[in-house]
Amino acid sequence: MSLLLRANDALSVNPVTGVNEALSAHGSDWLWAVTAIYVISFIGLLVLSFAAKESERVFHYLFTVALMVGAITYYAQAADLGWSAVEQVDHLGNGVNRSMFYAKYINWVVAFPSLALGLGLASGVSWTTIFCNIAIAWLWVISYLVAAYTTTTYKWGFFAFGTFSWLILAMSTINESREAAALLGIERDYLVLAGWVNLLWLLYPVAFGLTDGGNIIGVTGGLIFFGVLDILIVPVSSFAILFFARNWDYRKLNLAFSDSRPSRENETTKTERPASSANTASIA
Repeated sequence: MSLLLRANDALSVNPVTGVNEALSAHGSDWLWAVTAIYVISFIGLLVLSFAAKESERVFHYLFTVALMVGAITYYAQAADLGWSAVEQVDHLGNGVNRSMFYAKYINWVVAFPSLALGLGLASGVSWTTIFCNIAIAWLWVISYLVAAYTTTTYKWGFFAFGTFSWLILAMSTINESREAAALLGIERDYLVLAGWVNLLWLLYPVAFGLTDGGNIIGVTGGLIFFGVLDILIVPVSSFAILFFARNWDYRKLNLAFSDSRPSRENETTKTERPASSANTASIA
């Protein structure tokens, strides 16, 4: 109990040095709250996976990993770890050293492809499209990471490449995947899920331009902005997909992967056939 009631001493244990713009104590408090949300969501999804049929756990497994990675990266940020100093120019033209939290990009490099994979599996689109969307999601995040660490105005070139990647991802998950979902009879559910995810994805370029890109919003404000977006797009989307998936036919969606394995009875029958054939031959 004393540990729960203890004041947040993360900035004292891991002090900030060599930067003008850094995480504040209140910002650290907020990040601990986000960490708690991710941990609780992870535990909740893990418990639900044991209650689900073995053949209907694909989304449980997928988003359990994404939530665990999110919990770890937000733990690092709340503890004022997972960052490095980057020279930037603020909106007033002054040079500053900013704490650049690369931990959040590690979170996105797992979260965004997981969402792309989840939407692809739900829609029934081809594996070629799914793999392409995952690669594009990685390209988006990596381009933003490079832009964040570029100290000159050339950062906006990387930002443009990343944003263009997001546009491709949005068109694929909204248009092509929607058409595939319609053939499976879940177009309405898919549109709600894909629309929600893409609405939030739309705000990430805005948030980046105001924070790590344009340095208009400070470190704490930026982490609050991204924290809200991350909560809505990973924990909320994970449970939303599970909610809609209750009424889906996993066999029709070709997602009942464990059902494709041969049963023990079939394996036993196959192993017994040669022996019975040999006995018949010897009798003859």
